[in-house]
Amino acid sequence: MSDGYKIRDQTLPHFVTATLVDWVDVFTRKSYRDSVVECLDFCIANKGMVLYGYVIMSNHIHMIVQSDDGELSDLLRDFKKFTATKIIEKIKSDPESRREWMLERFKLATESHSRDKNYQFWQYGNHPEEIYSNKFMWSKLDYIHLNPVRAGIVEKSSHYTYSSASKYISDIGLLKIKKADIPIVDVLNLNNFTRYNEY
Repeated sequence: MSDGYKIRDQTLPHFVTATLVDWVDVFTRKSYRDSVVECLDFCIANKGMVLYGYVIMSNHIHMIVQSDDGELSDLLRDFKKFTATKIIEKIKSDPESRREWMLERFKLATESHSRDKNYQFWQYGNHPEEIYSNKFMWSKLDYIHLNPVRAGIVEKSSHYTYSSASKYISDIGLLKIKKADIPIVDVLNLNNFTRYNEY
């Protein structure tokens, strides 16, 4: 089923969201978040992924991502398939009090279609939005980085480990990212500074 959003230019960076079926809070566990980081790291090193920003929340991921090879749809498909396989294997093998419930949710999600045989981990679609300007890039980066603040997890976005915010603030982080160009700020307009106070 189409969500109405499509990647028309495979070479441009896009803001994308990957959401778990039934909004299951899988990523409340560190080991599953670490699996996503490992998969992103692999894609950056081996699959031509260019990552400008990301955040891993309890049941979804936001990213601004581009493909060096000009095949962004294929890259996102492979990333989601790889992470799904890896994390479902972990749910089955590692100590997990919610194992039966989670696997049942992922199994039930396959009943409405014939694409996934055993389990469906991610919802279909990525809701891609093309990054058409530096201003739009930064509006999406701010949205990504402030997600954990809005959720009440941290007071400052740079304190959240599973996000690229600290990479932009102090060049420390879990993943290699390509930093977006710093926007030109009108220093005479104080409204330009309010959003950065939360970093």
